Amino acid sequence: MSTGMILAAVLTLLGGIGVFLVACNTMSSNLEAAGSEKLKALFAKTAGSKLLGVGIGAAGTAAIQSSGATTVMVIGFVNVGILTLQQAAAIIFGANIGTTITGQIVALGMSGTGAVSTTVLFSALAGIGAFCTVFSKSQKWKTIGGIFAGFGMLFIGLNIMSSSMEAFAEEEAVINFLAGISNAILLVLIGAVMTAIVQSSSVMTSVAITMVVAGLITIDQGIFLTMGSNIGSCVVAMIAGLSGSTNAKRTAAIHLIFNTAGVLVFLALTAVLHALSSGSLSLGGIFASLFPSAPQLQLAMFHTVFNVCTVILMLPFTELLVRLVERIIPEKTKAASDAPKLHFIDENMLRTPVVAIGQLKKEIVNMGDIAIRNFYRALHIITTLEDAEAETFRAREKELDFLNAELVQFIVRLTGQTLNAGDRAYLNTTLRSVADLERIGDYAENIVEYADNLKRGGDSLTAEAVGEVGSLKALIEELYTHCMRAYTEGSRKALQLAEEVEEQIDLFTERMAENHVQRMTEGSCTPNAGAQYLELSSDAERVADHLINVAKTVRRG
Repeated sequence: MSTGMILAAVLTLLGGIGVFLVACNTMSSNLEAAGSEKLKALFAKTAGSKLLGVGIGAAGTAAIQSSGATTVMVIGFVNVGILTLQQAAAIIFGANIGTTITGQIVALGMSGTGAVSTTVLFSALAGIGAFCTVFSKSQKWKTIGGIFAGFGMLFIGLNIMSSSMEAFAEEEAVINFLAGISNAILLVLIGAVMTAIVQSSSVMTSVAITMVVAGLITIDQGIFLTMGSNIGSCVVAMIAGLSGSTNAKRTAAIHLIFNTAGVLVFLALTAVLHALSSGSLSLGGIFASLFPSAPQLQLAMFHTVFNVCTVILMLPFTELLVRLVERIIPEKTKAASDAPKLHFIDENMLRTPVVAIGQLKKEIVNMGDIAIRNFYRALHIITTLEDAEAETFRAREKELDFLNAELVQFIVRLTGQTLNAGDRAYLNTTLRSVADLERIGDYAENIVEYADNLKRGGDSLTAEAVGEVGSLKALIEELYTHCMRAYTEGSRKALQLAEEVEEQIDLFTERMAENHVQRMTEGSCTPNAGAQYLELSSDAERVADHLINVAKTVRRG
């Protein structure tokens, strides 16, 4: 085999891996979009038992074809306090089972021979999917086409990798070199490093399967490479955990310890089998006897059995594992801080857009709650001229500014992800909603400034004006309740009720202006107090408009 042929085989392998990775990402993103509602419901049940958590992790990972996405999303949930470490551990355990479905698909694709092999048949789906994606006007069919295209491309990548392996198999020097790598620990390390580089255990497992089928390596060597891929897959989670909270780092550590423990147990099992049989029995031999003449199935089945057995072994020790990582990564001692933060979203959730959408809505609702409470706080300040809540008001205003900036960045990044039509329509309304809520905070800030103007002038609102402000506040409270119900539940009835209350607020603020003129005529209100009062009523009317804008996303989304 000439140098040129070796280079061509290496480049072909790289090309196959590239196509395989793109196929995995394409299929994963479109599967998420297609099953978004079921996926959201699935991860909403994370507060159940450990077994339920394992099931959710396995089903969710099988659905989106990415254990990395599931693990990173779980780290995001832990980072914002939605999941406990015990819940996160159970889901991560399940994700390791769910990810083995890719190996089974690859094994299926390598079954059959000649022109009717399953690889050829499944590869044709890439063309069918591409036609659906390019020519269909329906978003539903575009998503289905994306799934087909990704699925077909997966087998095209597999076929390319297989052809490169066949080229290597013709070179005796390559075979002798690979045969010389028999040390189990070294093979595990190679599998871990290669997986860390490509950041996909599915790719490493698929490469190992093609190498076994081509005869480049033995089933035992493939097993050790596959075991190493489990450790290497932790790199994605470790990177995600580095920028997170202490519990996010602990979650990443749980993933690493769990996967490493499974590898150590099976390495020990290998050593025991070797010792008891004087070297005649191995894991590879067991699976070869169970699935004769099907090397691709032998390795795929080992991958599944390996991960299922690891979960069975480790699940009873979940609490012990959590306590261990809590000792390894202790909570940082920190002074009490009122620093603003995101409560429901984390950038790691961008790996699973359909879940990120649901969390984004919760964050926007939280922002609305902060904004309206600060508005009520401002009304209290101007009617009482007390400074007791001034510090809290400034802290919440700072939090609103922070949320506005962070949410805009998150929404922009989420816009570039693959979403179904409903989620895409909702996402298109979110920037406007965030801007509306931020403006409510600005109007609250204006009202606090009006209070400062009253104090500087030695003025205050009359008892009648204070009473009217109280009535206005009650109307806005009612409006806010209806608007948030419309926003969170998609209720058009709630929107209708909100619009009715908003009309009442328009009429009430007009009467406030008329009553103000009457008080000015009677001399019971100073010009300065009257000016601040008119500005307050005008700002309150605009606050109502912004709340209605948020509720109207029911129509646009």
